[in-house]
Amino acid sequence: MRCPPVFHSESQRLAALAEYEFDEGEELPSLKPVVSMATKIFNVPVSAVNLVGNDHVFFAASTGISGADMRRDVSFCAHAITQEDVMVVPDALRDERFHDNPLVQRDSGIRFYAGVPLVSPKGWPLGALCVIDHQPRAGLSDPDKIALRELARIVADKLELRRMDRALHRGTPRFDALTEHSPSAIVSFGVDCKIVAWNAAATRMFGYQRAELLGQSIEMLMPEHQRAAFRLRIAGAVAHKDESCETPIEFIGLRKNGSEFHVELTASLWEDRGQIQFGAVAQDIGERLRHQEELTRLANFDTLTGLANRGLYLRSIHDSVVAGRKSAVLVLDLDGFKDINDTLGYSVGDHILCEIGRRLCGVVRSGDVVARIGGDEFALHLLDVETVETAQMVADAVIREIKRPIDVDRHDLHVAVSCGIALAPQHADEAAELVGNADLALFNAKANMRGHALVFKPKLRSAASSRRQYGSELYRAVDNGELLLYYQPQVRIGDGSVVGAEALIRWQHPQRGLLTPGEFLSVLEGGPLAVTVGNWILDAACSQAMRWRDAGMGDFRMGVNLFEAQFRAGDLPEKVMGALARYRLPPQALELEITENIALDNEEAVLPPLRKLGDSGVGIAFDDFGTGYGSLSLLKHYPLTRIKIDRSFVQQIAESRQDDAVVRAILDIARNFDLDVIAEGVETQAQRDILRQYGCLEAQGYLFGRPEPADSFTSMYVG
Repeated sequence: MRCPPVFHSESQRLAALAEYEFDEGEELPSLKPVVSMATKIFNVPVSAVNLVGNDHVFFAASTGISGADMRRDVSFCAHAITQEDVMVVPDALRDERFHDNPLVQRDSGIRFYAGVPLVSPKGWPLGALCVIDHQPRAGLSDPDKIALRELARIVADKLELRRMDRALHRGTPRFDALTEHSPSAIVSFGVDCKIVAWNAAATRMFGYQRAELLGQSIEMLMPEHQRAAFRLRIAGAVAHKDESCETPIEFIGLRKNGSEFHVELTASLWEDRGQIQFGAVAQDIGERLRHQEELTRLANFDTLTGLANRGLYLRSIHDSVVAGRKSAVLVLDLDGFKDINDTLGYSVGDHILCEIGRRLCGVVRSGDVVARIGGDEFALHLLDVETVETAQMVADAVIREIKRPIDVDRHDLHVAVSCGIALAPQHADEAAELVGNADLALFNAKANMRGHALVFKPKLRSAASSRRQYGSELYRAVDNGELLLYYQPQVRIGDGSVVGAEALIRWQHPQRGLLTPGEFLSVLEGGPLAVTVGNWILDAACSQAMRWRDAGMGDFRMGVNLFEAQFRAGDLPEKVMGALARYRLPPQALELEITENIALDNEEAVLPPLRKLGDSGVGIAFDDFGTGYGSLSLLKHYPLTRIKIDRSFVQQIAESRQDDAVVRAILDIARNFDLDVIAEGVETQAQRDILRQYGCLEAQGYLFGRPEPADSFTSMYVG
């Protein structure tokens, strides 16, 4: 953990902080709305105004925090005050300053942090306004940074009001000394409202020189219709000896030139030689009101599409649930939208997002809520919808509407969408849970029925719980060597001889026994261990291939499946060539398998390393060919050596005319592209005979052998 630096002029900084006379045990009510607004704007659970003392920190305002460690050494804000602009920590676990910080390591610790320093009028850093999440984030966009700076400006204004209030409370001499060069407009007046003090900033604000106003009534700075209410407020303060007029007075100010503007007046009173006097800090709040309107817009609406944002969307659901109204939640995710941004540019992508937003508004009723809740994720809240059938009908209409071509520069672009549906109250009676259930249905749709809408079912929740449980247990599995490789033979159909094997991962779970990939692979692929495990599979499979080749299987070929994360790591060619060199294997002894969807979703990251490996002689195979969402154009520019026909087509080849046609078409395509073919899932003699008749040379499946541990594979097929 890296401790925050201490300023060379720390004593002067602390003296500036002391002028505000903070009571460290109490937060300032005036700042509570600001931190609440911050949580809504940035959709975070925690926001705070954190002030940095000598060896500790304390809150001037906070929300979502309890039992925090207040030592300065562990404070993120103590780092933030050393910077001039917003400090952003996307993932504290990956930041060398904070990865072992106790605020990060504890349960529900800090993962994402963004803080902007708060400075005194003379430039001394006092603390920071920060927003915190327990989950990592990609960072903070430029508009979000602007919004955070604006909130910090509001906080700084309110802190300055407190500093002046404390000075006014200590009496006239101190008041005069502080106000002379204060950037805030400050005026002092008596119970008769006649002005007795006026500083330079007040002259700049109202246009009157000091001499013009001394002895005049402060009421001349406001319209006549507001003066009676002002006098009543002053009289009440005098009668109750109210030394802190906590609620600011807002009125229309009148400048010397007759122009009007919005003014906020915060006043305090004290006794000076038996006479009650008031001191007031005046602020032109016109710009602030405009900013507040803008912040309100940012807090509720998406800046690109003008649709409701996630915060407003969740509030709509919450309000309807509390009111006992039945409703439906639809969460939509665009399929393949990243490719549009990558190939056509973000301006085209933005145009498409706006057009989709307009189409969604055209499908729903006027009282329903249409929101953009993520980059390419939209959501609908359909009020007074009672049945799954009604929600499904709207979802199907939405999918049809989005599928219509979108005109971009006289070219038609096509976008598909998947959808998850959940209904209140039958699926949940709380907004976040309801949206979470719709997300689970969406996840299921994207995994199994892209381009369709699926309704939440309780079993999806238990499946998600299993994924989370497996995710935490995988760390133990890697450390304890619970992951294993099984090998399924790949044979030459003509004579049944073994030409290679596919390495398949298994998990020897201490409680659940031997787990197949279908039970945990999706968790592994999408988790932080994907690269580690992927590299281990590559190394272990190459090691085994060496042993079998040394045992007499001279042309033996090992198939290894790759994870998407291995491409993102950026060192795949080096890892592959290193494993081949380590085990003295020629490049053709290894065949790397990828799915069409990995290639389609990550072409910029996938294609260059595959070309480099292909040029080196390593085999490249498309796994599960025909089941993904790629196009035949992928065959043109990917360095493929083999296509693997998916088992879903092979298993019905003897009974289904359609599957038979698909298999023949894949074989024809492969021949025209000079690609080898292997058929997966061959289980019957009839399937083998048909494949041999169509010219398929290799196959794998239960007819030839099940996946086996290395020792069993050796005894059955080697030697």
